[in-house]
Amino acid sequence: MTLTPAAPVPVLRSMTGFGRAEVSGQTLSLVAEARSVNHRHLDMALRLPRVLAAFETDARRLIQRYLERGRVDVAVQLGPMAGAPTQQVSVDQALAGEYVARARELGRALGVPGDVTLAWVLEQPGVVRLEEADTPAPEALWPLLAEALARALEALVARRTAEGEALGAELGALLADLRAQVKIIAARVPAALARYQERLRERIRALLGEASVDQGRVLTEVAIWAEKTDVREELTRLAAHLEQFGLVLDRGGACGRALDFLIQELNREVNTIASKADDLEISQAALAAKGAIEKMREQVQNLE
Repeated sequence: MTLTPAAPVPVLRSMTGFGRAEVSGQTLSLVAEARSVNHRHLDMALRLPRVLAAFETDARRLIQRYLERGRVDVAVQLGPMAGAPTQQVSVDQALAGEYVARARELGRALGVPGDVTLAWVLEQPGVVRLEEADTPAPEALWPLLAEALARALEALVARRTAEGEALGAELGALLADLRAQVKIIAARVPAALARYQERLRERIRALLGEASVDQGRVLTEVAIWAEKTDVREELTRLAAHLEQFGLVLDRGGACGRALDFLIQELNREVNTIASKADDLEISQAALAAKGAIEKMREQVQNLE
């Protein structure tokens, strides 16, 4: 019986896991093992016994129904079922009849009384042979292979889902931390501008002494500085990227690539803020934000 994968559900899945399944037929046992690690795309390595080699294409299609990303190694072993005989006894009745006929004929010709026994016949060369047990036709093995693969892949997906839930929780905590740092930056920007304006006035007073300070010039200098250090656009884009990151994370599914792209955008905006910063608190918050983003990047690389 071929198992059909359940309909996709919006959950996070890692790309690392292991699944194993064993399916037994009348005389044969088939074991399938599936192991996966991180990879940008779905990369499959499939090892099948020679008798099952004709089903490689079908097996690959089955794997694609369960997985979207990751390096997947699938190995299948075929052997006799526990307790099943590996050899069978074959009796050549025609040859046995020949032995009996020739023995009786020889007895009559030589005048030797008596008759042949079954034990004597069975001892003659070629009458009894041990042969390998019959192996089912290859086409009869596909149901076993399909069921074993499906069950191993289901176990693999379950493991990846469990790890994905843990990754999702960690990413959620990192996202909250990043939002907190961005909030600190946004709240500090007006105070940084006011502090710079006051510092500029003090410098001008120190240079001019008692001379009057041209407020217009001060405002012009502040405006020039503000234009060079204004991070409001970056903060606006950061807020949009953070919102989108949260939505994609909540939606789940195969979202690793989308989250990786958003992390690149988040990192770009934070780097720009850090380069523009002329305030210790903003610089410290930007540095902490970069640390959170780097941790998020490491975790996202594990998501399908």
